[in-house]
Amino acid sequence: MREIGAEEVTKTVARLFQEACYSLPDDVLIALKRAREIEESPVGREVLDRILENADMAGRGEVPLCQDTGDAVVFLELGQDVHIVGGDLYSAINEGVRLAYTEAYLRKSMVYQPFSARVNTGDNTPAIIHADIVPGDRLKIFAVPKGGGCENPSLLGMLLPASGRQGVIDFVVDTVDVAGPDSCPPIIIGVGIGGTVEKTMLLAKRSLLRRVGEPNPDSEVAELEREILQRVNNLGIGPMGYGGRATALAVHIEVFPCHIASLPVAVNLQCHSARHKEATL
Repeated sequence: MREIGAEEVTKTVARLFQEACYSLPDDVLIALKRAREIEESPVGREVLDRILENADMAGRGEVPLCQDTGDAVVFLELGQDVHIVGGDLYSAINEGVRLAYTEAYLRKSMVYQPFSARVNTGDNTPAIIHADIVPGDRLKIFAVPKGGGCENPSLLGMLLPASGRQGVIDFVVDTVDVAGPDSCPPIIIGVGIGGTVEKTMLLAKRSLLRRVGEPNPDSEVAELEREILQRVNNLGIGPMGYGGRATALAVHIEVFPCHIASLPVAVNLQCHSARHKEATL
């Protein structure tokens, strides 16, 4: 059994969220530059130039990439041979979020009583935490600031099994089409297929942690990703909705078995400021 101190978790979470809000991962920058090269619209190319310029300035100046520094979403891979000492794991994570958002002056967006008073919690807690128990004696932490503009158009569809492959394609493409510029394209499209209501939504969000454009290892799923990406980029929405072919950088699909009477499909959109950082303790 390996011990990890709660204080170490707190420090790591605080660092990851600050870094995530300041700097885009290399794979996102590469995908944006590739989109700039193939974009046919002059306005679209200009928008992508400004997006890349913004990313460069944010990273060098350690200022937020976007004013919306998001919900604090945390994915954990907790080794079954890990013992957290000196405090409980979830409290340690929330303390890390509080430190990151208060000390770095990141925008705090979480509100109590979302259906009525909507009073700001003041420190962007509580975090949204998803934990998986895995073999080993390590703790892997993914920090994902998820903005409201790209979260809002996300959608769940409980399709009929007869809808099949084409039904899935149409549902995803229609979701992006309706979102239009609201999700701040070029976007990354996370798709979950199968499981149950909550499982498929989680599949869609977790797929956004994959390196941008990295295909699903299942060849049939990878082909579905390519077809949906082509359909989406033929919509003409373009960077920030100004028209063009670079509406999406990638489609990431995760699949799970489901009930014989069901075909759940979830779409979780990620804006061009696709922020996440990870660390292993």
